[in-house]
Amino acid sequence: MADDPYRVLGVQKDATDAEIKRTYRKLARQHHPDRNPDDKAAEERFKAIQAAYDQIGTASARKEYDQQRRVEEMFARGGNPFSGFGGGGGGFRSGGQGFDFSDILNQFMGGVGGAEAQHQQRSRQQRRPSQPPPVRKGPDIEAGIDISLEQALSGTKIEFGHRRLRICERCEGNSFNSRKPCPKCSGKGVESRSSTITVSVPSGAQHGQQLRLKKMGHEHPQGEAGDLLITIRLDAEEGRRWEDGRLIQEVPVPYSTLMLGGAVRIRTPAGKRVQIEVVEGTRIGDRRRLVGHGHDGGPLDIEFILAEPEKVSKEQKEALDRLKESGL
Repeated sequence: MADDPYRVLGVQKDATDAEIKRTYRKLARQHHPDRNPDDKAAEERFKAIQAAYDQIGTASARKEYDQQRRVEEMFARGGNPFSGFGGGGGGFRSGGQGFDFSDILNQFMGGVGGAEAQHQQRSRQQRRPSQPPPVRKGPDIEAGIDISLEQALSGTKIEFGHRRLRICERCEGNSFNSRKPCPKCSGKGVESRSSTITVSVPSGAQHGQQLRLKKMGHEHPQGEAGDLLITIRLDAEEGRRWEDGRLIQEVPVPYSTLMLGGAVRIRTPAGKRVQIEVVEGTRIGDRRRLVGHGHDGGPLDIEFILAEPEKVSKEQKEALDRLKESGL
């Protein structure tokens, strides 16, 4: 099984597209072969980073990867993810590598032996006590949209490119499981069509909040349409990230300040300048929580990282040489 690109890049699955791109650039610079000549480990790491970015580095590639993984996970659980072409599930591609929705429809909704299988199922149901027929529903579609912290506070409207299965315009769904399949939809009763919709994000939106757009999922040729589930992802900008719903801000600190203590100033998501006391012996990765300084007045977790200057002055180099001689 291929490595999880989110794990390879070290980002959460709810990271924004912008955060993924920033992380990739940072890692690519760190492990680039030009910076690490004759280092096979760095070269392999760079290739893995590049491969992961190819999978989720653009919005379209990431959407395709996430959808395919949802289908794989549903099949791995051993069940029918469609419940007669309905009952949850992700959005699916039509064509290309990976799962083809046409193949899935043929397997679960008709195709070869589909009509016969449904006839046998109806015969079994007729021998049982009368029960109300289950409501048929098209699969839901899951997607994500990225907005800024400012847009989340004030609310915004986002244009969203939406592809889903719609009732066939020629047969109006009537050729589903028919012995005379429609030439346009090949007897599936649905066809893939694209549109652009406007998604209204309410003011005060939170990272990970989900919007449900009723009947905007895949349509069922003989039932109701599923829903479109949109997850809101807030871009925390450079030096910040979300981690299990918590906003984390990296704070670069010089090594001398980490060891001896001191103070650093940061800019919070609200634009305020705050001074942070660094206690003596602070380690890289240590965290501190600032109440009321995060998004929309929530908490902000700061994480101390080592400040790495691009260039070292002559005086600093001499000081480093003295520290090296002292064993530090």
